[in-house]
Parts: sequence; C-alpha cells; structure tokens
Amino acid sequence: MPEGDTVWRSAHLLDRALRGGVITRFDLRVPQVATADLTGQTVRESVSRGKHLLLRTSGGSTLHTHLKMEGEWLVLRPGARWPKPAFRARAVVATATAEAVGFDLGLVELLPGTPEHPADESAAVGHLGPDPLNDDPFDAAAAARGILQDPRPIHVALQDQRHVAGFGNEYANELLFLRGIHPRTPASEVDAAKLIDLGVRTIRLNRDRPVRSFTGDTRRGRGNWVYGRARQPCRRCGTVIQTGMLGADPTRERTVFWCPHCQPMPAGTGDGTGDGTGDGTDRA
Repeated sequence: MPEGDTVWRSAHLLDRALRGGVITRFDLRVPQVATADLTGQTVRESVSRGKHLLLRTSGGSTLHTHLKMEGEWLVLRPGARWPKPAFRARAVVATATAEAVGFDLGLVELLPGTPEHPADESAAVGHLGPDPLNDDPFDAAAAARGILQDPRPIHVALQDQRHVAGFGNEYANELLFLRGIHPRTPASEVDAAKLIDLGVRTIRLNRDRPVRSFTGDTRRGRGNWVYGRARQPCRRCGTVIQTGMLGADPTRERTVFWCPHCQPMPAGTGDGTGDGTGDGTDRA
C-alpha cells in the first residue's frame, strides 16, 4: 500500500531519471488536463510531500499526483515496452534518456505557473502537517499537539494528514501495536509524543529499505506484526489477531488489526469495531 515512504522513493526515482532533462513527451490521460503540453520545458525537480508527489518544471508549472491505493510511477527506457496495459497509464513524462509512466494514479492535476510566478502549491499540499521525510527539522511537538487535540479514536487521528503527513493505514496499525495501544483509544489519552517519535524513526528506516518492515524482518510475509494478519496468532503472545473497521465516516472506513492481549481495549470504548467521529481520516 503506498504510504509516505513509498511516495518519497517514487519522487526520488523520478528526480534521478528526469531532473535537468528537456521534456520530449508530456501526456496526461485525465479529461481535465488532457490537452496540457509541457514539451520543451526542463524538469527542475521531483519531490514528495506526505503522500503527494510534485514534479516541477522550468516553465513554473507543477504536475501534482497522488498514488491513492493502487498507483505507482515506473521509469523505463524511451521506447521500452510498458509492463502494464496502456489504458492504466494516467501520466507520461519523457526526456531523451528516460520515460516515466504513472499507472493507476488516484489524482492527476497540473498546477499552472510561469517562470516568474511558479505554481501555487498551497491548495494541493498546504493543509498537510509536519512531514518526517521532508521537514528538517521535523516539528514533532506540533504533530503531537494535533493528535492530542483530536477527539477521535487514535487509529483515525494518526492517519489525519493535517496532524502529520505520510502515515496511512498500515503505519497506524503497526505503530499502535508497537506502542501497545488499542485502535479505539481516544487520541487525547495516548502518549502522542512517544507515538510520533516511534513513527518518525520507523518511516525513516523504511524509506531506505527495499521492503517495508515493522518487525525488522524483510522476508516475504514477515514484516508486519498485525496488519493483514487477521485470525493469525500474534507474533509476540500467540493470541489471535482481531480485525474491525474504523473511520471518520462510513465512506472512509479502514480495516484495523490488533492483538487483544498486547493492545488491551480501554474501558468504555465498545467492542473495538465501528467507526470514528468527525472528519478528515487519512485526508490526503
């Protein structure tokens, strides 16, 4: 599942392949921007912000994409056969030495600008909170403050990109297990500073790994403690992993996984399933 570390690696992949190259092909396959053409401009840089990818050009425009659940960027040799069907391509940016193809992208938009007045990216990413992979220094206190002021379950609050940018459902499940926190615990009742510290260290480690892992084991099927392991034994205590649904509203529910022994349910929080309250869960 694409999360902040995946997008960071994708941005750096595009940056290494395209930076400084003159665009020879620019093809956006979504109706709103299908006629846009930036050929002849130079790729200035490709950067990530949370789960967002921003490709900036010498003309001042920014190609803004979001992988959502299924998307990915691939870099190929010019003229090479695409490994996926062409109908799944949503964006193509090519130079003389590389062709970048974005497949199954959840969002593609072009933010217009000029060399004198580059694109205003605030509407796309201005709402995002501190980003552990791009901010130096990272404002951990602001991220923790946002979590503590959120009245919703911690599993919902941790994915709100306004608090901290880059953590999605897999991170929320795994970090809560590692801290021994039930997903329905009110966010205001957790040690947010320690949770954020763990999350920052974990996502930075995973940024530099070829395979995401929360256990330290990168072998296939060994990287997660609870995520995707419903009805399997806990790797620590052997208790069967439970699963349910949580979200800001019924249209944005996510599957949650937890160990009833390692993550005891707080008193008065129900049976561990259902939805949260408020809005903004996993807000992109």
